[in-house]
Amino acid sequence: MDRIDRILQDFQHVNRDALIPILQAVQNEIGHLNSEAIEKIGDHLHLPASKVYGLATFYNQFAFQARGKYHIRVCDGSTCHIDHSPHLLRQFHKLLGIGDGETTRDGMFSIEVVACLGACGQSPVISINDDFYHSIKSGMINDILDDIRMKNP
Repeated sequence: MDRIDRILQDFQHVNRDALIPILQAVQNEIGHLNSEAIEKIGDHLHLPASKVYGLATFYNQFAFQARGKYHIRVCDGSTCHIDHSPHLLRQFHKLLGIGDGETTRDGMFSIEVVACLGACGQSPVISINDDFYHSIKSGMINDILDDIRMKNP
């Protein structure tokens, strides 16, 4: 029995109302929602995979590709955008060699552009996993990445 099947065992005798909690549990376990997970969840809830995928794509909390150990989210909401978040994003792309929604080959970093991180008064804002960085300036990005790399030799 694989990890997805074990999670689905915890959701016996449920209906489609349990779809989001199941998606969350599977993503927490395997890091993202792949096609196998979508199919198994659909079978478990007697829903077409297209319905499961359609709901999952509506919410930006769900990822369909493996994320890096350090998942970088760059806010591009109105305030952050005005405060040069696109420039910061370009720096991440250049320094890491990946684009939006991609993961570095070593699996260390991934990048996602988000509409808002809810800290407009401290813009521009990024988050890396559960850590928030505010009032980011161009020169800070390399230092942030270097700090993470030093923690992970």
